[in-house]
Amino acid sequence: MSAISTSSKITLMLATLAIVAPSNVLAQQDMPEAQGDITVNGMPPADLSGLTEGPEIEGFISARKADRMQVTSIDGTNIVITVAEATQIRASKGLFGGENLTADSLLNGLPVTVRTVEWGGSLVASRVKLRNKDLKTATMIRTGTNQGFAEQASATEALRGRVSDIDQYNIKGTTNVNFDTGKAELSAQDKVELCNTASRAEAIDNALLLIVGYTDSTGDYEFNQRLSEKRAHRVVNYMQQACGWKPYRMLTPTGMAEADPLSDNDTQEGKAQNRRVAVNIMVSKSVDGL
Repeated sequence: MSAISTSSKITLMLATLAIVAPSNVLAQQDMPEAQGDITVNGMPPADLSGLTEGPEIEGFISARKADRMQVTSIDGTNIVITVAEATQIRASKGLFGGENLTADSLLNGLPVTVRTVEWGGSLVASRVKLRNKDLKTATMIRTGTNQGFAEQASATEALRGRVSDIDQYNIKGTTNVNFDTGKAELSAQDKVELCNTASRAEAIDNALLLIVGYTDSTGDYEFNQRLSEKRAHRVVNYMQQACGWKPYRMLTPTGMAEADPLSDNDTQEGKAQNRRVAVNIMVSKSVDGL
């Protein structure tokens, strides 16, 4: 059983935003010149507790440079904020939860909520909150893109030159293939759908595939994590071996266990929709249409 849609929850949301690697993988987008927004100069104090509270800003990181980040808010306003040594960076509970993160975790495109304080006519982040699943997906995309280039350097040199400044993805489509409870076998119809998806992606210049496996709520976390990874790898292997999709155009697959269900796990119908692998066709906005 297969379904095709134009969006996918966590992965597509992150991919649509500006997710890129740091300087030693793929270049982060540089800070643009100030355009009447907030400019930061000097070194903020080590203790931020005595400073006047500023606004809480919700949006996504659209640029990074040294100790500054630009956050684009929900209404489209660009706000430059300093990340100080005293800034607390924390994720929601989960894989990255329960401990402070470093500034290296603040990737372009990552959705964040930033508490600020006023200092020297500008804003300093006192606390940055993000969701662990967003960070996991951002890191996976960053690592997968780099790995694909590294493993197939000779075959991807031309493509790498065109996408070395990736800062955003357009999502051209998503195919969901579904599985029986506890299983990772592909049906005959699933195999047809996967090769059809590969054909559609092949017709799109510079297309990459991002493949993510999921489960329903049956079983414990460890079992579901392994099962979701097994499902994702089964799809990757089939698309490479039977559909002819090149490995260097495949981002590293990942399993998300029962995260981000498409439907309610309280019903059998909902569970059936959640036992899936999402095959996402992605194109960097920097090369889309070239």
